[in-house]
Amino acid sequence: MAINFGFEKRKLVLPVYLPSFLFSTAEFGIIPSIPVTAILLGADLATAGFITGLMMIGRLVADLPAAKLVDWLGERRAMIFSSLAAALGILASLFASNLFMLGTGVFLVGAAAAVFGLARLAWMTEHVPVAVRARALSILGGMFRAGSFAGPAIGALVIVNFSVQAVYYLPLVLCGLATIVLLLAKSEPDLVKSASSLKETLAVAKREGKKLATLGVASSILSALRGTRMVGLPLLAVALEIPADQASLIIGLAGALDFAMFYLSGQIMDKFGRAFAAVPTLLGLGITHLIVGIATDSGTFLMLALLMSLANGVGSGVIMVLGADLAPKNKRNEFLASYRLLVDFGDAAAPPILSALIVPFGLTWAMASFGLLGFIGAGLMLKFIPIYAVKPERNR
Repeated sequence: MAINFGFEKRKLVLPVYLPSFLFSTAEFGIIPSIPVTAILLGADLATAGFITGLMMIGRLVADLPAAKLVDWLGERRAMIFSSLAAALGILASLFASNLFMLGTGVFLVGAAAAVFGLARLAWMTEHVPVAVRARALSILGGMFRAGSFAGPAIGALVIVNFSVQAVYYLPLVLCGLATIVLLLAKSEPDLVKSASSLKETLAVAKREGKKLATLGVASSILSALRGTRMVGLPLLAVALEIPADQASLIIGLAGALDFAMFYLSGQIMDKFGRAFAAVPTLLGLGITHLIVGIATDSGTFLMLALLMSLANGVGSGVIMVLGADLAPKNKRNEFLASYRLLVDFGDAAAPPILSALIVPFGLTWAMASFGLLGFIGAGLMLKFIPIYAVKPERNR
């Protein structure tokens, strides 16, 4: 039975929202400590960066196999399993005596995050009515964003006041709490299916290839622009010689604006349609990437950061909403696995490509090159959302 969002939205808190916040905070909470731990174990800067990147590599490797696991266990049990697996990865990182052990732990956390992400999206797609899907998923996106800010902030404070090793204990506890919440939560029963093979997942991707090649690619572009924004702004602050504390404050203020808009984005998508969030966010991110050169001091840097956050906030949750809209009911997990692989690839590939472009062209032109992708993504969204995505008039 679908959840009545208007009167029973509290039923989403324990099965999905709270565990997602706890898991995201744990996942991002170990990030500040990974490169430091690697260096303490003897890694150079490049190796430390590679080991930190193993979290995203773990996501990419696990994206497709995650469908089989979610089918086999069911959504809620898959989230429990991935929380425990992430805790195991954090333990391996905490007690790592060499770089291989640390890398294995980081990789496992990333792989667990892929399973958790697919399971929670599949659960929401199955149990939340289409009429309020965007609002429900936008709140889920808000929980993810809250965790992505809280985790590194707490981790940095722990490093300053205690030690690098101490950072790992809080995420370990958070994963345990997420597991307990999921075990105690009363929710709709899991829909356990016969586990699909990787071959079947690839067959579904081929069958749904037009969706993946259009809106899937557009979502990957959006994910890439979000990645270059997260990397590009701190680099720009360094290039402008803005003091680190001032730059952190500005980026934090911009992040707060971004977070504040998550529910508004859901309302826009449910009332007017997905394109009214997807197209403006891609155009906005595209334009702000193109005009990075306007930032010449802390004041103009603040203006640019706020404009980027405003553009990004309009599309809060849109990638998850489109994935839920596009997924065929009979092979939902298999499709979402391929869709999430595209999105994660955009997120993973963008920062290193940006770094490679900075060397010959400089930061301004490197960011501008990604800005052009925003217009391509907006065009794909504008053309293909009316064909494939849910239309709001059908939801009333």
